[in-house]
Amino acid sequence: MAVKVYKPTSPGRRNMTSPTFEEITKSTPEKSLLRRKLKGSGRDFNGTVSIRHRGGGEKRHYRVIDFKRNKYEIPAKVAAIEYDPNRTARIALLFYADGEKRYIIAPLELKVGDTIIASRKEADIRAGNALPISQIPVGTLIHNIEIQPGKGGQIARSAGMSAQLLGKEGDYAQVRLPSGEVRLIRQECLATIGIVGNLDHSNVKLGKAGRKRHMGIRPTVRGTAMSPRDHPHGGGEGRQPVGKPGPRSPWGKPTRGYKTRRNKQSTRFIVKRRGKKR
Repeated sequence: MAVKVYKPTSPGRRNMTSPTFEEITKSTPEKSLLRRKLKGSGRDFNGTVSIRHRGGGEKRHYRVIDFKRNKYEIPAKVAAIEYDPNRTARIALLFYADGEKRYIIAPLELKVGDTIIASRKEADIRAGNALPISQIPVGTLIHNIEIQPGKGGQIARSAGMSAQLLGKEGDYAQVRLPSGEVRLIRQECLATIGIVGNLDHSNVKLGKAGRKRHMGIRPTVRGTAMSPRDHPHGGGEGRQPVGKPGPRSPWGKPTRGYKTRRNKQSTRFIVKRRGKKR
């Protein structure tokens, strides 16, 4: 994939770039794998806004992705590489030997016509094949990694992401996640070989606010531009510092670097935290 740069024919075009979509081979999705996708606009089951700055955007269908890869020992042929508006990665349409069709996240270097397989025993170490971590050599780059056996991949699923298998000991393996965290994962958990495709996604510049609105993201107003009753950073004549030991959220809670991790059950599986050298 490459990034297309536009001529500055307008202020919005001046700093705008977009992907070239050269790897995509099919423009219409597989109808049997589409589902309705209703807009929530950031609201919870009570109808109140629980995630700010969401709303509007283009209508979408959800593509059913096979994160579990539980069709073992049945080869599948890559029929197409498609665009998915619901994620940063591309998706690959698979035709299995028994006639079933499924979508998976498309890894880098996977092409139309390739044959891949998910196996619990042995398979070639090549992009797109899914294996238990116990069957993957140390040092291999992997993605779509399960945390609990049989639950489906939850780690390293976005564009350009991959984790590295560092070692194995007993029932667990050490995996370095994209954040730099080293974590213990059970060896019977499945993982897919390779790096997630669409590497240049992070290099795309939207160029104007309208493209962000098409994605369903509404404007974000700075706290310093508000009044004191609307935000702890607000008020004052001209530009003023926040006036507190650190930045705060609109509700007075610490933010920007304040640790909010509350999952104490899985803390024991973390070998090295992200951002730390030791």
